[in-house]
Amino acid sequence: NTQRALHLAQVLERENKYRKEIDTHTLEEALELTESTFDPLRDKALVLAKENWHSGVIGIVASRLIERFYRPTVMITIENGIGKGSARSIPGFDIYNALDEVSDLLEQFGGHTYAAGLSVKGDRIEEFRDRLNDIAVRQLSDDDLIPKLRIDAEIDLKDVNGTLLSALKMFAPFGQDNPMPVFMSHNVQLADYPRVVGHNHLKFQVKSNGRSIDCIGFNLGDLIRRLDPMRPNNHIVYTVEENDWGGQIYLQLRIRDVKNGNL
Repeated sequence: NTQRALHLAQVLERENKYRKEIDTHTLEEALELTESTFDPLRDKALVLAKENWHSGVIGIVASRLIERFYRPTVMITIENGIGKGSARSIPGFDIYNALDEVSDLLEQFGGHTYAAGLSVKGDRIEEFRDRLNDIAVRQLSDDDLIPKLRIDAEIDLKDVNGTLLSALKMFAPFGQDNPMPVFMSHNVQLADYPRVVGHNHLKFQVKSNGRSIDCIGFNLGDLIRRLDPMRPNNHIVYTVEENDWGGQIYLQLRIRDVKNGNL
């Protein structure tokens, strides 16, 4: 009934807010730890460990660290001398095979090419970090550590409309083996000054045929200097999606990359 549904929705909303707070706090601690344990010129894998991290968010945080550092990443929470880890990887590095290669250090592990879970005794984490990095150094070139962004098509912003969105929906559901199409538009004019909102999210609007389109780039706040609102030669890479805000549904571009000037 409506009353029961409202109560459950409130519980879910409260729990999700709590989970986000833990997620943000864990990411902040992971970044602090990274400063003292990670050398980007030396390390091609990132292994972080700390007591009492929440095991339910370490996989999410590992994915966010990959977005920032683009290296195979393992987050380990330690409790009672045992580390429980969540691993995420990048193209070109099979994290499951790597864990299998160091299985003599692990209590157990399982997963697949891009994601895995593991448990390891606390006093073996340091050796695990060294050996995993040795494997990464052997298998990954410097070029492998440069994120690759596949663009499916170059289109004009005037063609980004409800008709395109309806056509894209016919390809759903999207996921790992069926990613959303990625588009590029050249020489785009910004409708306002870009700004950073929330936790380092890039937000701005672009103009096309007398209308404005909202753009959001999650965790891309560092790219704000690549945009020039005074000139029309901005280039954007994005996916097209719907955004439901305040009961209104409208078209939005989820930004993947931006650049200003000559390509």
